[in-house]
Amino acid sequence: MAFRTIEWRDDAVVMLDQTRLPAEEIYNRYTDFTSVAEAIRGMVVRGAPAIGVAAAMGIALGAREIVADTAESFFRQLENVCQVIGRTRPTAVNLFWAIDRMKRVAEAARGGSLEDIRTALRREAILIEQEDLAICKAIGQNGAELIPHGATVLTHCNAGGLATAGYGTALGVIRAAQEAGKNIRVFADETRPWLQGARLTAWELMKDGIPVTLIADNMAGFFMAKGEITCCVVGADRIAANGDTANKIGTYTVAVLAREHGIPFYVAAPVSTLDLSCSDGSRIPIEERPSTEVTHIRGLPIAPEGIGVRNPSFDVTPARYITAIITEKGVVRGDFSSQLAALGGA
Repeated sequence: MAFRTIEWRDDAVVMLDQTRLPAEEIYNRYTDFTSVAEAIRGMVVRGAPAIGVAAAMGIALGAREIVADTAESFFRQLENVCQVIGRTRPTAVNLFWAIDRMKRVAEAARGGSLEDIRTALRREAILIEQEDLAICKAIGQNGAELIPHGATVLTHCNAGGLATAGYGTALGVIRAAQEAGKNIRVFADETRPWLQGARLTAWELMKDGIPVTLIADNMAGFFMAKGEITCCVVGADRIAANGDTANKIGTYTVAVLAREHGIPFYVAAPVSTLDLSCSDGSRIPIEERPSTEVTHIRGLPIAPEGIGVRNPSFDVTPARYITAIITEKGVVRGDFSSQLAALGGA
């Protein structure tokens, strides 16, 4: 791939600023955990796996900033770092998975010096990024088998290299299918209000030379009815124990349309996105974002001033609408509850 979403470089976190795409390809450098937290909250970095990587790297930066004479003082301040990171995006379970993993690493290194703990956290953050790359490749390989030769795939939002450390989950499936010579095409929903499909997915696929057509969100049913869509592949921000899946707002609508037209609807996500402590989708917290994301585009007003607005960032697709869940450990169909439990999760 011709870009890196996030990486640890020269003792700093470097992120591709996704708020500037596709007009500008700008990389921001972060040296403190509060700026990383703000980058997550402000969607400079987004997508559940990438948020997990950013959280881990932010904690590593935070540990480096801590001034402490005792382990007790260090861990008290580290807990504050984790709480600040944890308040950024409530729906993406990978955020909390990464925080818990970093806490366990810190505890395991507690018997050493404070510098030993800082080193262990930095190494773990880099390892999480490296693991994500390998996981996405495995998801892609597992999912590519489900994509027919010559298929036209509809995807919603961005679950590509920009949403992960690289390669992607839903777009990982698409990339792997293309690499296998399946000669596929893609329809990308624009994905209001942040336009991740228009700004990010279309940008990624064009960079890779994969044929992509951009459509408005309300056009998906039209093209399904005309027989122009073979299957749907989307990512996930949290998957409940029963298979109910939270993803970018509008995903539920696509799933219902796919069921009506007899089109397979696939969810691609790493096992770290599973939340087995969450029994079903009704228990998934849904982030609501500022009203200006709906009333404005690039700072320009598109609605009457003072209008009431609701802006949930995610919706939940019930498991009954999902044909299969594609993970790095295999493809899950049918009885999601037992099979997801066997895979493990957050």
